[in-house]
Amino acid sequence: MPVNGFLINIKRLMSVKNIFAYVLHWHWREKHIKEPHFILILSFITGILTAFAGVLLKKIICLIQYFLKNEIYTTYNEYSYLVCPAIGILFSGLFVKFIAKNDIGHGITKILYAISQRKSRLKMHNLWTSLIASSVTIGFGGSVGAEAPSVITGSAIGSNLGRLFKMDQKTLMLLISCGAAGAIAGVFKAPIAGLLFTIEVLMLDLTTVSVLPLLISSVTAASISYIFTGSEAMFKYNQTVAHDIKNIPYVLLLGVTCGLITVYFVRVLIWIESIFNRLKNYWQRFALGAVILNILVFLFPPLYGEGYDIIDDLINNQYDQILNNTFVSGMNISGVSVLFFMLVIFTKVFATGATTGGGGCGGIFAPSLFLGCTIGFIFSHLLNLLGGNNFLPENNFSLIGMAGMMSAILHAPLTAIFLIAELTGGFGLFLPLMIVSSSAYFTILLFEKYSIHSIRLANEGKLLTHDKDHAVLNFLCVNTLIETDFQTIYPEMTLGDMVKVIAQSNRSVYPVIDSNGILQGVVLWDNIRNIMFRPELYERFNVEKFMISSLTKIRNDMSMDEIMYLFEDSKAWNLPVIDKEKHYIGMISKSKIFSAYRDVLQKNFAED
Repeated sequence: MPVNGFLINIKRLMSVKNIFAYVLHWHWREKHIKEPHFILILSFITGILTAFAGVLLKKIICLIQYFLKNEIYTTYNEYSYLVCPAIGILFSGLFVKFIAKNDIGHGITKILYAISQRKSRLKMHNLWTSLIASSVTIGFGGSVGAEAPSVITGSAIGSNLGRLFKMDQKTLMLLISCGAAGAIAGVFKAPIAGLLFTIEVLMLDLTTVSVLPLLISSVTAASISYIFTGSEAMFKYNQTVAHDIKNIPYVLLLGVTCGLITVYFVRVLIWIESIFNRLKNYWQRFALGAVILNILVFLFPPLYGEGYDIIDDLINNQYDQILNNTFVSGMNISGVSVLFFMLVIFTKVFATGATTGGGGCGGIFAPSLFLGCTIGFIFSHLLNLLGGNNFLPENNFSLIGMAGMMSAILHAPLTAIFLIAELTGGFGLFLPLMIVSSSAYFTILLFEKYSIHSIRLANEGKLLTHDKDHAVLNFLCVNTLIETDFQTIYPEMTLGDMVKVIAQSNRSVYPVIDSNGILQGVVLWDNIRNIMFRPELYERFNVEKFMISSLTKIRNDMSMDEIMYLFEDSKAWNLPVIDKEKHYIGMISKSKIFSAYRDVLQKNFAED
């Protein structure tokens, strides 16, 4: 072979495009890489890409905040920051409306919906739209967090990476969870919390097959985050006072308090969302959100932005700094300070709802941590002011409160315990973290069955991730369960005609229809068994006399939940199916449903 030809072939072989195409080739991958090993490779890649996306999001937010602080606030007026949150949700809303042209809100809700209804598929735009919109919203001071956008970005990376390599639905679900785990692990430098998040919030079944990819994604993302952001914990916390066992009753009471405030937060936030949803005009939603947000930020500056600087001050006993530049600044009255923080807790939900409702993009992780920390501080500070036998260390209770609030809002006590311990380094408070998370979780369960992320889908009947039986039923298609080989008969037919039909059929149920195909009833073989062998009665009885007309019927537009309820209520083994005009379509039997149920369970939910 000539040298020039050899060099040309080498260049072709070494080109990125050809190498990528060669690796992508289905037969090559099947031959050289076993499926479980390839899933591990994809989970590793997902962890890397998710970590970079999280780091990029944080860097963009920091750049925007740095620009505003050094160019805007110093150049104009220190109160110019008041208009910045409105500008942020304006830019974010216009970006979503004219560039993304898709609804990108409620990141974790979208993931649950994708797992439930879209066969674990997230659209390509989710790779970048939430990242851009949330960075603008939060950078300009929107009262939301960046974690949920990071999670949906990571999940979109996992989903689209799996689709690129033509993975099945079960693997796509696992890769979505890998992306979510990597996002939490990367943003908070908390690999254990990332793993637990997928189990508790996304309701992924933890099996020997799924645990290793999740661990790989979490550890990979956390490691890359350490490389780019340093090895220090997200919040600097020094435990100066050890936990006193005598304070356990107060920790329990703090958990109950967090649970009750979560009820308020969830219900008010959903109510606020409903108000904004009723406004069909974008500019009306923006105007309402901007006015509410700007007023609240003016009155309560701690509501500005994610609130992580407030958390840093509270867990380090520097709460006096928070009161600077507020209407209580300079007041040496403890009661006024307590009232101020209580109002901050009360109004945080309005600031968060106005941010997202007005067009901004962000999640409730940061608001959860902010609220929990503030609640823990107020709880301990107030009890210390009232006096008692035990002194409650306020910085410890501020940290413990974060776990309680996150446990209640996410319905994820294990995630809350390890997340707070990992992002603060407060492992010395592990026992109170466990207690407050448990008590908060059991308190919220008394009022809300679902978390704030899943309640929207649950109300619409679209949540399949939290109930495996319900999920399997909703995988079933009603039309595929309908059997049409039942012999139909007519009301005017005689008993003799009926006997002839029975002789040619292997069924024990016979639908009765009129000349227009409208279902009139059914004839059960058991109901005519005592007369069908008496020829003298063949012409005396017709079908209309011995058919059952008042029977339970299934409409072909019913859900599987409704169908199973009808079977349970009627105690029937076979039920007829009709359309909206009552035309007979066919029959559905319990045995057919059970058989299809087993097939779906083995295909989509079986543990390897």
